[in-house]
Formats: sequence, structure tokens, C-alpha cells
Amino acid sequence: MFIVGSYTLAVALCFVTMLCWGSWGNTQKLAAKTWRYELFYWDYVIGIVLFSTFMAFTLGSFGDKGRSFIPDLMQISGANFGSAFFGGIVFNASNILLSAAISISGMAVAFPVGVGLALVLGVFINYFSAPAGDPFTLFMGVGLIMLALIFNGFAAGKMNKGAKAASAKKGIWISVIAGILMSVFYRFVAAAVDLNNFESPTPGMATPYTAVFIFALGMLASNFLFNTLLMKKPFVGEPVSYSDYFKGGLSTHAVGVLGGIIWGLGTSLSYIASGSAGAAISYALGQGATMVAALWGVFIWKEFKGADKTVNLLLVLMFILFTAGLGLIIVAGNH
Repeated sequence: MFIVGSYTLAVALCFVTMLCWGSWGNTQKLAAKTWRYELFYWDYVIGIVLFSTFMAFTLGSFGDKGRSFIPDLMQISGANFGSAFFGGIVFNASNILLSAAISISGMAVAFPVGVGLALVLGVFINYFSAPAGDPFTLFMGVGLIMLALIFNGFAAGKMNKGAKAASAKKGIWISVIAGILMSVFYRFVAAAVDLNNFESPTPGMATPYTAVFIFALGMLASNFLFNTLLMKKPFVGEPVSYSDYFKGGLSTHAVGVLGGIIWGLGTSLSYIASGSAGAAISYALGQGATMVAALWGVFIWKEFKGADKTVNLLLVLMFILFTAGLGLIIVAGNH
């Protein structure tokens, strides 16, 4: 299987992860013109399952290093299979809530609050579970990102008034719950992987490719519960049914599948890089997606159109602090 052999390459892959995790939401925004996010989300999950399967049978099976996908899947212990599968369930619960928040408050608000909170909490969880890098520099970077989130919250508050403010507040609280759940999923999947030895993994443990595939199965299985509930009891709007899903055209479904492929690529690369970068740093750099999504929301979707000078200053400070925080996280991993 393909194994990352250097910290520099691992960081480069984490940046691709950051771009993917921060950009898949654009497909939801595109689909939202004619398609409810609950329906979009089915195609999104299908895209993740398809791409994780593709990665498992290609990069996860080629070459003479490590265990290839099928032998690895056959030997994984029940506990490690369950850990990766449960990670998919936890992530799916959080990401459905994040999708709901995007539909209510937009990418520039939902991502910085939800994913940013997940970054801060997740770094602590992943670092103390599998320490790697200089802790002082790492947590300094996290502190700057926390400040960036605060400035984003102030900017969002100044943009929304009256009924719009009430709706935005609802989206923010949904994002907070999503962020808390999202902060723990990575650890469950990483716990099933032998992060110290991808070439000769401990018997019973998984390679990153197998773990991501099992994770995707957990997402798909839990989606029949979580998304069905949201289809019947949506946060906003009227209930939708499975018959509505099958009324969608090929191009509409393709947008959702593309979103899942984009996110699946980022996730696969994050776990592949975690062997050289460490779980905490690989996760933290990937969750820099918050800044990417905010850029999409501000400059492409114009979610802060008409903002005054104070709001624009807060947004500039958010981007500066987020960039500085990510820089410190990269430096921390090179110690």
C-alpha cells in the first residue's frame, strides 16, 4: 500500500485535506438551489462510501509495503472494527447537524463555529491519546484559532438582526453541538490504526485505508436512522420523503456524490498522513478547513455582503489569527 515517508509530504497531504474538508460544503450550496439538504446528504454519504472503497482497492492494495486491503480487513479484531465503525456513526451525527447549520446560517458562520470548535477540542483529545509534536507551540496555535472563532462570532452577530438573528442563532447552536461531536470521531478511527508502524501493523489493527472504509460503512448504516429522522422532523421547512429523493435528476444526485468524494479524499489523506505527522497535527491541519470554508462563504457566496467596516475588520482578524494558528501547528509537528 502507499505509505507517506516524510513529514513534509505528510503536511502537504494535510493541506489537501484542509482544502477538501473546507470545500465540500460548496456542493451542498449548489444543490440547495433545487434540493433539500436532507436529500443531498444521501448522495454525499454514498460518495464517501464509493471513494473509500476505491482507495482501499487502489492505494490501499498496490505495492509491497504493509498489508493490502482484503487481508487487512479479514484480520482486524472486533474491537478495532467497532471503533472505526463507531467513529463513522459519531461523525455522521455531527456532520448532519453541520449540514443543517450550513442551510440555516451559511458556510461562513457554520464552519468556523462547528469545525473550529471541533479543531480545538479534537487537538486536545488526539494529542493526549497519541502525543506528537511540541505541546507548547501546538496549543499556542490552538489558542490563536480560538480567538479567530470569537471574532467570527462577533462578525456574524453584527450581520444578523431581528428574525434573521434568531435563525442565525439557531444555526450557531446546532454548529456548537456538531463541533462537540465532531471533535471525538477522529480518535475512534485512529485508535483502530497502528499509527507507529504502517509497514507492519500490529495484528488485529487496521491500515488507514481499511479503517476509513469501515468508518464509511458506519456513516452509511447510521444514515438510515439519523437522516430519516431529519427528513421526518427537519430543523427548517416541511418534511421530505424517500419518494422526493428518487425524483431528483442525475445531475442533482451527481453534485451530492461529488461532495462525498471530495470529503472522502480529504479524510483518506488525513489518516494516511497521520503516521508521519501524528494524529493531533494531522487532524488539526485538516480542520484548517474552517478558514477555507469561510473564504468560500465570504468571497464566493457573499454571505457577508453589505457588511460595515467593523464586520470587515473582524473578518480580516479572523483570517490572520487562523493562518497564524495553523502556522504554529505546522512548526509544532516539526519539533
